[in-house]
Amino acid sequence: MRPSSIGTTVDSARIAVVDGLRGSALLLILLVNIAFFSSGFPFHLVEDPSHGTLDRLVAGAVELLFAMKAYLLFSFLFGYSFTLQLDSAARRGTAFVPSFLRRLAGLFILGALHAVLLFHGDILTTYAVLGLALPAVRRISSRTALMVAATIVGVMGFAVGVAAVLDVALIADGAVEAGARSTLALQGGFGDVVVEHLRSMPAMLGGLAVQGPLAFAAFLVGLAAGKHRLLADVPAHRDLLRHCERAGYPIGLAGALIFAVGAGTANLTGLMVSIITAPFLAAAYAASLLRFFQRRTRITDVVAPAGRMALTNYLAQSLLCVLVFTGVGLGLAGRTSPAETLAIAVMIFLAQLAASAWWMRRFRYGPVEWALRAWTYGGRKLR
Repeated sequence: MRPSSIGTTVDSARIAVVDGLRGSALLLILLVNIAFFSSGFPFHLVEDPSHGTLDRLVAGAVELLFAMKAYLLFSFLFGYSFTLQLDSAARRGTAFVPSFLRRLAGLFILGALHAVLLFHGDILTTYAVLGLALPAVRRISSRTALMVAATIVGVMGFAVGVAAVLDVALIADGAVEAGARSTLALQGGFGDVVVEHLRSMPAMLGGLAVQGPLAFAAFLVGLAAGKHRLLADVPAHRDLLRHCERAGYPIGLAGALIFAVGAGTANLTGLMVSIITAPFLAAAYAASLLRFFQRRTRITDVVAPAGRMALTNYLAQSLLCVLVFTGVGLGLAGRTSPAETLAIAVMIFLAQLAASAWWMRRFRYGPVEWALRAWTYGGRKLR
């Protein structure tokens, strides 16, 4: 094998590890988001009154392990990918900021359509808005980026803690009845689903007051990791990854337990603890997954194609959930237990693994990635 071929193989292996992490984040975010498709109660921060003890335990396990953690992984990868885009523009000698802003505009349009038509919990519009600040901070040092990220997390934790002391109510009066109405709307036709999404927009924007700053903090951590090429050479950063695991799991799981026992985001004290500790658990997950994919190349090859077309798969997850749970398709909203809902999530992800492998053997980009790239570059640089 020629030296150039060896270099190409090594680079492909490194990229596959990152794509494996991105693909894993897809599964974790689906395990969290699918509850909002299957029932109208989670959106109103209340449990379905028909759920028994086992149902509550399963839902609590999702809160414990994945809620407040999954989207941080995605946000970290968004910040890391920003550094890769900077490097690509520098190698080509092209102006970066105009194309990046055009990309964000395309992402915002996709997110707005996604929020109205498929899933009112869309994160793409948030990323597009927060991403506007990334060009301004692209030259900051890694140390400064991490310090700012820690400050954002601390300020958010303090603010929610003050709200907890003031006994601010998160659950509105009549939330159970509202959850039943939302579930009924999800069981309706496409028009009912869209109206429900539009009706819930103000509340979703309120939730972004917490999620948005934390996502940007994760952007900055990803930016710092990109500056040090953390994901480009996993073995070289083995000690750092192990430190993330040793600190992240005990701190993160302890905070996650308090969060889950306190009824998740419905309890401000639990939310405050999760804001502070969720980044530790998310970092531990990322470290373990990176080390795992670096060692288990066969599994990496299975998961990585889904990560290569993560945007397509993220939107496809919502489309499939609409077809499964709303009246547009099978109409299962309110009719599946939390365990059954999670089983459906796993089946959707397995189908996406197979579809992604088939697609990426034939095409360089996922379909939505291709469309966004065409928008960004005006039809140029698609190869």
